[in-house]
Formats: sequence, structure tokens, C-alpha cells
Amino acid sequence: MPFRPVQPEKLSTAVVRQIEQLILRGILRPGERLPAERALAEQLAVSRPSLREAIAELQERGLLTSKAGAGIYVTDVLGSAFSDALVQLFKGHDEAVFDYLTFRRDMEGLAAERAAEFGSDSDLAVIQNIFDKMCAAHGKRNPDDEARLDADFHLAIIEASHNVIMLHMMRSMYQLLREGVFYNRKIMFRQRTNREALLDQHRVINDALQARDGAAARKGIEDHLSYVESALFSDRKAQANERIARQRLERETARN
Repeated sequence: MPFRPVQPEKLSTAVVRQIEQLILRGILRPGERLPAERALAEQLAVSRPSLREAIAELQERGLLTSKAGAGIYVTDVLGSAFSDALVQLFKGHDEAVFDYLTFRRDMEGLAAERAAEFGSDSDLAVIQNIFDKMCAAHGKRNPDDEARLDADFHLAIIEASHNVIMLHMMRSMYQLLREGVFYNRKIMFRQRTNREALLDQHRVINDALQARDGAAARKGIEDHLSYVESALFSDRKAQANERIARQRLERETARN
């Protein structure tokens, strides 16, 4: 018969498995600090030696890292999907910027559709909460806060789709965006017309998700990212025209 004796699971193994799942599902995020040892052992209802054994295994596997005098952190591996050489290549070519937006439009449209169908009420509450913060930040006209909350809003939708591969892949993409690899996101929030349009677009997406209308949520994402692409193209064109105009001005000035 194909049966084997059941082996009791070590407490440290159970701790490893739980922390792994929290990282995989995006609940524990890269760079996030774990609670202090005593508090974490109490939350997990295990002894401190069992917890230390689990932490050591996760550190050895590269999922956790220790910082002297600061504690234990989830390893920040977000950018590792792309080599440094490829990141530099992205920076130097506009083609990568617009391919990036096309990729996001496809992936996030699918994520929004899935979030409307598979997201829990708590998932949608998180998205609503972030949108409410976006509305508050809009009134303060702080482009830094608006850009940060914009990223949080889109990542919350991806989390609500409950696809862990998509989640970690898109987090990696967003990290490169935060680092300015593709374009400066703050530019989008410096012009009044852009700011009003972007907030309205996010409202459409949020309303569709709260109504669990997957098709409308997907369309909202696609329309929003098409607008971002168009605005970015216009900004690049305006910069190019300004460079040409300056050359003409320099020539005219030199003739005087």
C-alpha cells in the first residue's frame, strides 16, 4: 500500500512555511521589518529558539536579512528581475518606455478584471481606502504624495487579483518606475489638467471595482494608461521642440 508514516512537523518548519506564505502573497513586503523577537514568538505561539531556527533558515535562503541594531527585514529583491545592464538599456531608449506602458495596460487590465471577480470585500476596502487618500492628497496638491498613492492604488488592484506571479512581477516593474528608469512619474501630477483627469480616471476604475464590474474595470485601466501614454508622448515632443527652439535662439543671438 502507498502509505507512509505521518511525521510530526517541527515548530520551526511551521514558522518558515507561514512566513514564506506571507511573503509570497505580498502581505509581508520587501524591506518590511519583522516584529521584535519576543513579540513575534508570542504572536506565533512558539518558543524563541524555534523562532530563531526558522529565521536563520529564511536568512540562509535569502528571504530575510538582518541589520545590525535594527532587526530582521524582508529582503528587498524587487529589482532583481532585471539585470543592471538591461536597466541601463531601458533608460536609454524611448521604445522601452512605451513598451512598458503597453505591457502595463495588458497586465493591469487583466488584474482589474480578476480583482472585480476574485477580490474579497477586504481587498476592495483597501482599494477604496487608497482612493480616498488620493482624493485628500489631490486637494493638497503635493505631486510626491499623489505619485506614491497612484502606485499604491495600482498595486492594490494587482494584489486583489490573487495571482502571486503577477504580483511579484509587477512589483518589480513598479520599483523600476519609482527609481525613474522609465520616466518621472511626478511630471504627470504637476499640471492641473493632468491631475484632474488622472483623479477622474482612478475614480472610474474604483467605482467599477466596487461594483464588481470586471469589464468596466479593465476598460478603465486601459483608458487610463492610454491617457498616460499620450500625455507622456506630448511631454517628450514638447521637450524636443524646446531644444530645437533654444538652438534657433542661440543662433539668432550670435548674429546680433
